Amino acid sequence: MSTQPADGCPELDILLSGTVFLDIIFTGLDHLPDPGTEVWATGLGSSPGGIANLAVALSRLQLRTGLAAAFGEDAYGDFCWDVLANQEAVDLSHSRRFYGWHSPLTVSMAINRDRSMITHGHPAPISADELLDPPPPTKACFVHVDMHADQWVKTAKQQGALLFADVGWDPTQRWEPSMLRELLDGYDVFLPNSVEAISYTRSDDVKAAASALAEIVPVVVVTRGGNGAIAIDGNTGEQAEVRGLNVAALDPTGAGDVFGAGFVLGTLAGWSLSDRVHFANLCAALSVQHFGGSQSAPGWGDIAAWWRLVGRRDANELRGYTFLHDLLPSHGDTQVRRASATIGLRGIS
Repeated sequence: MSTQPADGCPELDILLSGTVFLDIIFTGLDHLPDPGTEVWATGLGSSPGGIANLAVALSRLQLRTGLAAAFGEDAYGDFCWDVLANQEAVDLSHSRRFYGWHSPLTVSMAINRDRSMITHGHPAPISADELLDPPPPTKACFVHVDMHADQWVKTAKQQGALLFADVGWDPTQRWEPSMLRELLDGYDVFLPNSVEAISYTRSDDVKAAASALAEIVPVVVVTRGGNGAIAIDGNTGEQAEVRGLNVAALDPTGAGDVFGAGFVLGTLAGWSLSDRVHFANLCAALSVQHFGGSQSAPGWGDIAAWWRLVGRRDANELRGYTFLHDLLPSHGDTQVRRASATIGLRGIS
């Protein structure tokens, strides 16, 4: 299969690699069960999770998204593959199925706008470098940086791809600045949350942390959960601080991934830093109004509905979002699916 269209442009807008989990989300819980007891949940959702959260969020914004991941040859793997490839239009050309390796699973319990999780899984039987040897041409890659840099990321960078990065919780809690500097070498955009940013930079506040990180990576965006984000673009000298939106938050799962997807779209489209951060902030805010990770991501229909119902009504307060007025007519009002209560549901023929 060719990875280079006839016009010479990369076939993919963005390329990802990581672990896909089956997420089972219990909702409507008053409390976690005490030992030896049982509680009933009033709601239930199932959806692909893990790296699928980011892949779906990107694809729902109509970015051509490729994902390299291992999938088990079991019912969970069937479900996740079908949702990603057929429902969400994620390119799985560089993913593979493996017999005898069961799909990783996470059970999430949503309580009082937070969640507790139980996860089970085993290391994938194949590495990302083996799945992406070589990586297909792509405009960008989004990478969760860890203790080492994968060769496929270096190759994609050499082919001209922009590199976006996030970083996870440091289980050692040492938060070594020198290690972070090494991990981020060559990356173009870094999107940590406020805890990660402050911890790695030994800063007293988010603004100081963002400034310190901007000396390492050209573009830095520090997310602050429901309080918005702060960003610095060293390439243009722009800075942006965006407040959180007032929404009825139900489940924060995947909100950081949805924010990242919105920022990727704006970056590839060449928007100003302010517009990129506002758009990403809106996408994340819309996602927390639904349960589940990947299936909570908004589509263009959700964004258009918010602008019609809220944005125009509160135009003065939300003036940072007025660019949507010209942006939305070029995108359809496509509706998206939410997490289903079961997997493998078959239609009646």
